[in-house]
Amino acid sequence: MLLRMSTLFLRTLREDPADAEVPSHKLLVRAGYVRRVAPGIYSWLPLGKIVLENVARVVREEMDRMGAQEVLFPALLPRDYYETTGRWTEYGDTLFRLKDRKGADYLLGPTHEEMFTDMVKGEYSSYKDYPVTLYQVQTKYRDEARPRAGILRGREFVMKDSYSFDLDDDGLKRSYEMHRDAYIRIFGRLGIDYRICFAMSGAMGGSASEEFLAPCPTGEDAFVSCHDCGYAANAEAVVTPAPPAVTGGQPPLQILDTPDTPTIESLVAHVNEHFGLGITAADTLKNIVVKVRTPGSDKIKPLVIGVPGDREVDFKRLEAALAPGVPEIFEAEDFARHPGLVRGYIGPQVLKALGITYLVDPRVVTGSAWVTGANLPGKHAAHVVSGRDFQPDGTIEAAEVRAGDACPRCGHPLSIDRGIEIGHIFQLGRKYADAAALDALGPDGKPIRITMGSYGVGVSRAVAVLAEQCHDELGLVWPREVAPADVHIVGTGKENQVEVASGLAEELESRGLRVVVDDRPGVSPGVKFKDAELLGMPTILIVGRGLGQGVVELRDRVSGTKEEIPVDEAVDRILTACRPTPHA
Repeated sequence: MLLRMSTLFLRTLREDPADAEVPSHKLLVRAGYVRRVAPGIYSWLPLGKIVLENVARVVREEMDRMGAQEVLFPALLPRDYYETTGRWTEYGDTLFRLKDRKGADYLLGPTHEEMFTDMVKGEYSSYKDYPVTLYQVQTKYRDEARPRAGILRGREFVMKDSYSFDLDDDGLKRSYEMHRDAYIRIFGRLGIDYRICFAMSGAMGGSASEEFLAPCPTGEDAFVSCHDCGYAANAEAVVTPAPPAVTGGQPPLQILDTPDTPTIESLVAHVNEHFGLGITAADTLKNIVVKVRTPGSDKIKPLVIGVPGDREVDFKRLEAALAPGVPEIFEAEDFARHPGLVRGYIGPQVLKALGITYLVDPRVVTGSAWVTGANLPGKHAAHVVSGRDFQPDGTIEAAEVRAGDACPRCGHPLSIDRGIEIGHIFQLGRKYADAAALDALGPDGKPIRITMGSYGVGVSRAVAVLAEQCHDELGLVWPREVAPADVHIVGTGKENQVEVASGLAEELESRGLRVVVDDRPGVSPGVKFKDAELLGMPTILIVGRGLGQGVVELRDRVSGTKEEIPVDEAVDRILTACRPTPHA
């Protein structure tokens, strides 16, 4: 492949776009890889399309290598398939819904579990047909409330989704591990720095779930990691180690007069000064009321969440824990409908009598004593004991996770970083097979319910992640596997320099390399240098003033090293630098 910049459909920009917040958005637009069409919707220009296809190629090669087979579903899908599993309503406002001219309901596919399941059911019937793994690389659609960061969080994006179909749980585990290994190879080849983290399955359903996160300061996902044992998890999936139950006698519950204590800090100061309790915020029990909406119905129920007073409720963790239910803020009018809940002074002692579900942080163990609301205006209660004065309905992982919290695996302190999700693998089990009645006839003629796995890679998101991780102050620095070209040759301006540059480009292209040559007439050397650095090819060859002495300049974009080499050695030197490493 040889791309000549004199004819290449490309315009670079010197200034960052006004709406760009993160490096990938700025650089991909400035370098002419993508252009905004609408919020969260982008067009891919020629160089961007090459990078996108290079990422997809790596994904396809590794999926094929593990034995998966590629199919392709439509993006426009009828409602019926998603009604069967309940996701027409569970997805809520995230779905793009539309009607055809006859009034039939359709959606733009956000994910395709139902379609894959139906396809396999229609084609396979015997245990001899299994296992099978199918995948597609397809455009997906999700109506993001706040699309941001260019192609990192868009409303239209390209994704690889694959699905395994097995006869039993052991087969599912094997398929899951095969995908896990394939993902390790994919992201290794792409040159992405990543972590494998325990994750929540959310609306997808299923049990075992892991997320591949690319560490990045601009990432939307928080993840924790333990540098001692290697544990890593999405913040939504972190499990809080519960302390042992407290045994032994506790003082009786005591009502305290606590006027003008609107915050935990003021409450702690007041009870320590006036009642000598000697507590900290961690000894108080904060009770947060939310209302939980069931998707697809008008059913809304109040729910009270109890967390230690030194913690805030992390709404993303709460949403993940309650999925597919949707938590919403409890407003003043909601309190008016529930007069038994005294705003600002809620305690768990009356919740069971009010018929309100009460879920607590795992740190609230049997026998633990707390200072909490007394359900009376201006009053709190001390020595309120779990299991004696109140009985939680269960536990919930909703409190914020902090750096320094104990690792659930080894107990050492956790660190917190930010990352971008680039892949997610699930052991779905039989949720979708049950909905579709997907069975295979066993050797005894009895039906076997198929068990499934679901596995996604963000193909277009990977392009943005690479731009986030692989850039410097000059521009993009693509890994060779995904770069639009192996080498960018710059003919700086004089006619013979451009001719020599074009000749080297043609020879390298004939030897199997992908080449961009800047042969634009009338463009200053400074502009050509800046464009070469901005576009980010891994190797740059400058044919400039040194040509009169028979030398050209070879630059390594990754290391930043430069050296002058004889022009008659340039082809061999570049071939050596660009020779691909065989994939293990």
